[in-house]
Amino acid sequence: MHHDVIELRRFYYTRSLGRVAQRILRDRLVANWPARGTTGMTVAGYGFAVPMLRPYLAHARRVTGLMPGPQGVMAWPAGMANHSVLCDETAWPLETGSVDRLVILHGLETSDHPAALLAEASRVLGPGGRMVVMVPNRAGLWARTDNTPFGFGRSYTAGQLERQAEAAGFVSERSGAAIYVPPSDRRFWLRSAIWWESVGARISSVLVAGVIWAEFSKQVHAPTGPARRVTVPSPLDVLEGIARPRPARGPVTGGAGQGRSGRQGG
Repeated sequence: MHHDVIELRRFYYTRSLGRVAQRILRDRLVANWPARGTTGMTVAGYGFAVPMLRPYLAHARRVTGLMPGPQGVMAWPAGMANHSVLCDETAWPLETGSVDRLVILHGLETSDHPAALLAEASRVLGPGGRMVVMVPNRAGLWARTDNTPFGFGRSYTAGQLERQAEAAGFVSERSGAAIYVPPSDRRFWLRSAIWWESVGARISSVLVAGVIWAEFSKQVHAPTGPARRVTVPSPLDVLEGIARPRPARGPVTGGAGQGRSGRQGG
């Protein structure tokens, strides 16, 4: 089941609970990737990651929001030149190795081909590039209700997310959880959201959180090239060019010499 871009936009930009979730997730991302640290970099987001990308617009060299076809696309950011594009989930309009930072939000859990999606993420990331994936927490309350986008698609445990990314060749760097406030629009819960975030990790790092996030890096091994045959020279080849010793002639005995002299003297 895929998201609808209209419902995603309504949740994050007009609904109070969505604006709270947006602020929590964006603050968590910026804590790991400060906006000033992306100066000169290319930053991309897949799924509906554009709410996370706004801090990087003023610093990164390029910011692109990739939105899958079944979900739909919207112009983003409002009031500025468009940075979003509609794409196939396994064929992004980005050059190989051109991305330095990648965020996946509402993309992996609804993908029809998650392994191929992660392979495409690996393709566009340059050597040493970083990727943050945010998915619904299987043990959390948000995955158990369908009144938020985190109630759709597959939910994950931390171990499942890590194993799936590592199977695609990524290296796990760090992980965590976010959104500890219950998925409710009641004013009491919304006003206490920041308090919930501050104490949630102390209560349980994952069990009560709505979202699991993990950061991965792309490591590229140095090319080894085709196998080459190694020839070890023979020990005798080391002496090549030096005349090999010849067998010495037999020694001349004293008797033979004296006999020859005696005949000459006679």
